Amino acid sequence: MSQMPQQAAVSKCPSCEEPLEPGDRFCGACGYDLSVVPARPEDSPTLAIHGVVSAPDDVDWPVARDSDGHGHPAPVHAAAELPGTDSGGSPLPPPPPAAPPSAPAVPVAPAVPVAPAGAPATGVRFDRPGEPEEYPLQAPDPRLTAEPAPVPGQAPAPEPAAASRQPAPAAPDAAEKVCVACRAGRVDDDGYCENCGHAQPRERDHMEQESGPIAAVSDRGLRHHRNEDAFSVGCTALPDGAPASVAIVCDGVSSATRPDDASLAASRAAGETLLGALPRGTHPQQAMHDAILAASQAVNALADEPATAREQAPHQNAPACTLVGAVVTAGLLVVGWVGDSRVYWVPADRTTPPARLTEDDSWAAQMVAAGLMNEAEAYADERAHAITGWLGADAYELEPHTASFKPDRPGVVVVCTDGLWNYAESAEEMAEAVPLDAAARPLHGARVLVGHALDGGGHDNVTVALLPFPAPSQGAGSA
Repeated sequence: MSQMPQQAAVSKCPSCEEPLEPGDRFCGACGYDLSVVPARPEDSPTLAIHGVVSAPDDVDWPVARDSDGHGHPAPVHAAAELPGTDSGGSPLPPPPPAAPPSAPAVPVAPAVPVAPAGAPATGVRFDRPGEPEEYPLQAPDPRLTAEPAPVPGQAPAPEPAAASRQPAPAAPDAAEKVCVACRAGRVDDDGYCENCGHAQPRERDHMEQESGPIAAVSDRGLRHHRNEDAFSVGCTALPDGAPASVAIVCDGVSSATRPDDASLAASRAAGETLLGALPRGTHPQQAMHDAILAASQAVNALADEPATAREQAPHQNAPACTLVGAVVTAGLLVVGWVGDSRVYWVPADRTTPPARLTEDDSWAAQMVAAGLMNEAEAYADERAHAITGWLGADAYELEPHTASFKPDRPGVVVVCTDGLWNYAESAEEMAEAVPLDAAARPLHGARVLVGHALDGGGHDNVTVALLPFPAPSQGAGSA
């Protein structure tokens, strides 16, 4: 229902500012009708940001004028016209000084006045900021950029979006592997990028090494999912100071467990044995025999570690590989092998015949040796590459093959797996594939031979090492 307007309890006339007596309904000076003065609102001109703050009664808030004295509405009070007190009656601090005229004017949004350092926070803000012209443009106070202090009873500020809170991926250290796809993420131990998840090429997919006058290259090929070949090359000196070059090439047996580990272990063990025995005066052929035995022991040791390997593949054979190697000195060439990897001799004078220096431990070689098939028929059979000798815990009685040669002219020794000689099987075909400058540029020559196999189809892993004969003098020590 309707209510009569209540008289406001004011001490001065809102129109002429003359004092009033209690109970006056009209101003005695100007006759202003005091019944139209609205009651004082319960709310104060300030609002508490957190909780409820009651305005004290002893604050003398100005009363709005109805007219400017000329019959026009009085202008609305600007915030700057209000007394500088907070809801507790304490004076508010003065506003920060304006920036010097030379400073660029930066418009800022109205903000809560900031108290001087050490002053208690008022927890209030102006509800109605004045018109824009009432605020001179000024540079923002640096204190306004600080994180506001938490207020008791305040609900925590909403968290920013998850996407905006996620830190950008840190740049990899120089020593860490960088993803080949995004060029930004680190490569985890499992071979995948931590940033984009792209699988990384394995280190053994393509390997190259040059050691003095010899070089070797190994490639995964075009059909296999990994490279199961490995090699070891190095140079040393005999007790009389004569140079000696060493190359070992191993081919993992794919039907066995961990063939890549087997070839790596065998090549390292054989290479280290040769480079350690030759400087002590061990005959190169004896050193080659001992190196093959050391490689066999290294591969046999893989059958016992880790134990989970047999549990994961109980029907697979133990780790196994083939091995072929060569030692070149100033006047002697020694080769050794177990399996079907080969050594070829290619003379520098291509008018003289090349030669194959090893015999395969394979089904095809046995058929030819027994006179049951000729070489063309044997190697055309699907069983041709079934090996009859290998290094591994489940191998038959180990019979290392070694042989010594004394070439009467310079040339290059080719040590390779069947991934290469499948595309250059005869000695003549291999000689045609070997570049003429292979002895002077062994790394280039090895790359050319690997490319020859890849151009032919790359059905298998390809590994080849080239050793010039005689071994050029490179000084003592291994590389």
